[in-house]
Amino acid sequence: MRIKLYLDEDVPYAFAQALSNRGVDVITTQQVGNDSLSDEDQLEYALRIKRTIFTHNKKDFIILYNKKLRENKEHSGIILSDQLPIGTLLRRFMKLWFSVKAEEMRNRLEFLSNWK
Repeated sequence: MRIKLYLDEDVPYAFAQALSNRGVDVITTQQVGNDSLSDEDQLEYALRIKRTIFTHNKKDFIILYNKKLRENKEHSGIILSDQLPIGTLLRRFMKLWFSVKAEEMRNRLEFLSNWK
């Protein structure tokens, strides 16, 4: 099964549209009314709806990832990226999307910079 994405509020909506146009199942924090949730609550929400979270907020989500690891708690995966042009984000994500299954993203931290 392919990765289903949940985009954090700092990710441009144009990226969500570009992904959707290519067949990626994607929702945004704004679409579900979660703009005001904390990062930890965003990660918990993504787990409940079985989606990998995609964010530009690397510092905070690395801390959250390490906390989950120490506490032996589950999450549906985290993809971290620098803020880049939409075309660059799209090319890198699509390489990841075609290579990694949703099940493989479980409890995984992935840097989009590894998918050039």
